Amino acid sequence: MSEHHFDRARVGRWSDEITFPVDRERTVAYAEATNDPIARHLKGAVAPPVFAVVPVFTELAATTLAAVPDELTMRILHGEQDFRFHRPIVPGETLRCRARVAGIHGKSSGVVVTTVAQTRDEQGEPVNEQYFAAFFRGGAWPHEVGTPPPPHRFDEALRERAPDFTVRQRFDDDQTFRYAGPSGDTMPIHLDDEIARRAGLPGIIVHGLCTMAFTSHAILSRVAPEAPERLRRLAVRFSAPARPGQAMTTSIWRSGARDGLDGYAFESTGDEGTPLIKDGLAEVARA
Repeated sequence: MSEHHFDRARVGRWSDEITFPVDRERTVAYAEATNDPIARHLKGAVAPPVFAVVPVFTELAATTLAAVPDELTMRILHGEQDFRFHRPIVPGETLRCRARVAGIHGKSSGVVVTTVAQTRDEQGEPVNEQYFAAFFRGGAWPHEVGTPPPPHRFDEALRERAPDFTVRQRFDDDQTFRYAGPSGDTMPIHLDDEIARRAGLPGIIVHGLCTMAFTSHAILSRVAPEAPERLRRLAVRFSAPARPGQAMTTSIWRSGARDGLDGYAFESTGDEGTPLIKDGLAEVARA
């Protein structure tokens, strides 16, 4: 197989900054589209944590794909997502966002492109950072440049005891249609059964970030339901897509404290125990 051309010159180069006015109706719609039970999210006091991807969504995609050869763009899989929260997004404010490719790493079965997005407020103060790791199936590029995604591997020693919390949730039959609008992600594999099957999928699949949003409130509803702004980090590795109508069980272990943050390791499985989310990590500030 001939080597594909990934543009290493893109690594480390920030995109132009964009602005994003945060609309309360959209943050509430996002909470409702992800079946979020947290009162402060449903009232529009603060945006749900995974809403952080919405202001930077188009910039993340464009910045990532600018480094990727055209013939591989449709072979993208969402590998990992890692949010670092300085504070929650507040409806009514205007955000400033930019992104850059952090690294390109060739693997035996494809290529991982890691992109970092930075969101700040109008005064330039940080609101959040996020790492998006995209895997391009079949990419041939036997090189490594830049930095890989930050680690958040599950500690296997935790399996020696039962989870501290187990949360069972179900994706609605119309989940992907409700999520597409407020998220801005209208990829047809989430909305058109025939296109999804042509892409080699069993049918319409749930957006990965919608699945991640479910895990966020699985944790917050147990440890900080009245103060979701205490969440400081949320990171996952996507293992398999969920399907509309499917149940998901998230197992959560307390994994220790560090720098005033309580750590929670988690993983989520679907029907028949199929792993959906692996290497989940949440860090929550102490009250």
